[in-house]
Amino acid sequence: MEKPPLLDGEDGSVLAESRSDVALVSADEEGSAGAHGQEDDRPAWDSKLQYVLAQVGFSVGLGNVWRFPYLCHQNGGGAFMLLYVMLLLIIGVPLFFMELAAGQSIRQGSIGVWKHISPRLAGIGYSSCMVCFFVALYYNVIIAWSLFYMGNSFQYPLPWEQCPVDMISNQTVKECAASSPTSYFWFRKALDISDSIDQSGEFNPILTGCLLAAWAIVCLAMIKGIKSSAKVMYFSSVFPYAVLICFLIRGLMLDGAIEGIKYMFYPKLEIWGEVQVWRQAATQVFFALGLGYGSVIAYSSYNPVHNNCHRDAIMVSGINFMTSVLASLVVFVVLGFRAKNIALNCVATNVVRMAEMAKTGSAQHWWPWFNMSDPKLVALQDYREWYSHYGSLLGSNITDCDLEREMSKGVEGTGLAFIAFTEAMALFPASPFWSTLFFLMLLNLGLSTMFGTMQGILTPLMDNFRVLGRHKTMLTVCSCILGFFIGLLFTQRSGNYFVTMFDDYSATLPLIIVVVFETVSVAWIYGADRFLDDVEVMLRWRPPVVYCYLWKYVCLLGMVGLLAASLLRMVFKRPTYTAWNHTTGSETSLEYPGWALVMLSTLIIVASLPVPVGYLLSFLRGGQSLPVEEGEVQPPRERYSKYNSSEPEPNNHHSPLDEDRNRPRSTFLHLGAEHYVLLPQQEDGEEEEEEEEDTGL
Repeated sequence: MEKPPLLDGEDGSVLAESRSDVALVSADEEGSAGAHGQEDDRPAWDSKLQYVLAQVGFSVGLGNVWRFPYLCHQNGGGAFMLLYVMLLLIIGVPLFFMELAAGQSIRQGSIGVWKHISPRLAGIGYSSCMVCFFVALYYNVIIAWSLFYMGNSFQYPLPWEQCPVDMISNQTVKECAASSPTSYFWFRKALDISDSIDQSGEFNPILTGCLLAAWAIVCLAMIKGIKSSAKVMYFSSVFPYAVLICFLIRGLMLDGAIEGIKYMFYPKLEIWGEVQVWRQAATQVFFALGLGYGSVIAYSSYNPVHNNCHRDAIMVSGINFMTSVLASLVVFVVLGFRAKNIALNCVATNVVRMAEMAKTGSAQHWWPWFNMSDPKLVALQDYREWYSHYGSLLGSNITDCDLEREMSKGVEGTGLAFIAFTEAMALFPASPFWSTLFFLMLLNLGLSTMFGTMQGILTPLMDNFRVLGRHKTMLTVCSCILGFFIGLLFTQRSGNYFVTMFDDYSATLPLIIVVVFETVSVAWIYGADRFLDDVEVMLRWRPPVVYCYLWKYVCLLGMVGLLAASLLRMVFKRPTYTAWNHTTGSETSLEYPGWALVMLSTLIIVASLPVPVGYLLSFLRGGQSLPVEEGEVQPPRERYSKYNSSEPEPNNHHSPLDEDRNRPRSTFLHLGAEHYVLLPQQEDGEEEEEEEEDTGL
């Protein structure tokens, strides 16, 4: 790593070489919790707890509840968890720490951070903003669905407990009879879904109203920036944990809960040999921490300079994983209860059929040894033991009732939350209470993630364009209004198919590309060792050197491998979506039509395009800084060095670094020049170990 020239003192001598305490000297260090220089008015977190809740609230989202349990369920249970933890430690935590440190040191949003390293990297931040915007569009639709279900939970019995009756024929509605009450309510009553993405249909007025309410909640919570949204976080980030614990305690009392937990944790180590499992685990680590969105950078930019972001990275990652485990326990306990009920109903149905067959006097040799007087009293184990002996002698009317088969029918996403879970809760005593609690939890999980996503859009724009920074309220309101009108795409009858499209394609590839470029920027363009030096100055202690190797090799190779695997999967497997067939009352897999393929390709290109475009524009300008648009903030790019003098040099001292200011090299440490002075770099060989010091918030 090339070191800058040492600076002379006023007497012309070079400052003595020894270990420095810090790399930046503040004229008012006690007040360094706020921003300095041009950022004196930058908002700041009121407390450490507020900041941690914000980061946890953003990273812990709906995916922890309905994606992670499904992946464990499908990929070897405990074996998948071990693989997930390993990838979390060697890829997730280092990249999360990198984003936290970058945002905290430069005190800018995602655009300003990467532009600060090199003007050619400004496109990384714009890509992050585009992805956040796409995600916000469909994520708020999920919040609208939660509002709809929560509103329908205030009635007894719950509207999805039984199939409705056709008023004309006085019979059960065929679509519901062919599926289930919960599936019918979701697809017909909530979504009023069409049979394919080609059939758009009219807008759903109820869901449109719920979407308007969802955007209104987001707007009101963020209208004053982190000052207002952070206060909401006290409830939205903590409440889901209270609900999950209540569900776990209640679920453990249910029949079938232990079977569900056993199914979850039983390890199948052979899955470690499947490339697909590694890809899914790496993808889940990537999205669970919210890497690449810019929200992590935005939140950390409101921290004091010397906040211990390394400890924050480990703490938030740990909380995220433990939340996923807690949610998985709750899901498998409830699904175990649901599977046990389905299996017992299967037994009761078959016993009734056997009793009818016995009346004819046929095939008495298979007569069961258990009591058939009350079908509900027949034990599942007794029935399965009997069926293993005589099942082959019976017709197709008598079936096996396998609990594990019911458990293996994995459901994820909306299918888990709005179909499987609602079916299980309908069997709970006081089901409206538990249903209201569950969807209120989903609402808060969605809102806390939504706040972080919107912060990933608003913070970079306000930091880089003064005219937007001066009108924060107007920017927030206009962004929410724009999001609502574009979001009407998702409230038409085919809207659920567009939600699936955005979820599958608008974020995955662009975010992986963004994080690959982020890692290259820090590890190779700026320099991993140099970045670690700046982090040492900021934290006042040096993080382990292993981070350099993780950033330069392990994380980068892991992300490139994930990018390649995702691209190959898209190339060799034509994109499909799951559609609802109202005639058969079942789901079918359909291929996207040509216009939809163009649309999803456009989403990927639009989100990824700012990265190469920003680089190309800067390259064509000869590597000079991008021109400052009207109202845009150009962050200072001075190099701040280490010192060991009780009397820092005056600010008006001419430095040889002034002549080198136009070089593409920059420093992550970004603070106002009027508060900090340029000081000499000392030799590493004479440095002494420092104790870790965390200023807190």
